[in-house]
Amino acid sequence: MKSIIIALLAFGLFHSDGKLKIVSFEEFEEIIEAPSDGIRVYNFWATWCAPCIKEMPHFQTVSRSEGVELMFVSLDDGRKPDRVENFMEKRNITSPVVLLDDIDYNRWIGKVSDDWSGAIPATLFIDANGKRHFHEGEMSEQELKDFINKLK
Repeated sequence: MKSIIIALLAFGLFHSDGKLKIVSFEEFEEIIEAPSDGIRVYNFWATWCAPCIKEMPHFQTVSRSEGVELMFVSLDDGRKPDRVENFMEKRNITSPVVLLDDIDYNRWIGKVSDDWSGAIPATLFIDANGKRHFHEGEMSEQELKDFINKLK
């Protein structure tokens, strides 16, 4: 029970005011390492990535319908959070969003997944047992549902 509370606090800490939070990769690692009883989805994207933008509504819809925790992880320039905040507002992004402030991607991409080339969109799924599953590339709504259902 204590681990569930810690995970909820870690996840909720970044979203209690509904605003974008800028985090280091180390802070992000704490979030993804926190234990959870459910499936968690971390979608890596950027405001300049057309396939990322196209799939975002699918992630919001499926996360609600399938009851999974979703966090969007922006790889935009951490020095320009206004760009991401404006994007969130215009696109009605209601799911939690963090902006990684670590632009040395080569330092941490392999820590997310050995299978990640660095291309986006990319998505890290963590099942209820804490096992990581990774998908690189755009996902349709149906592909996303199917992927999540395999993890249940």
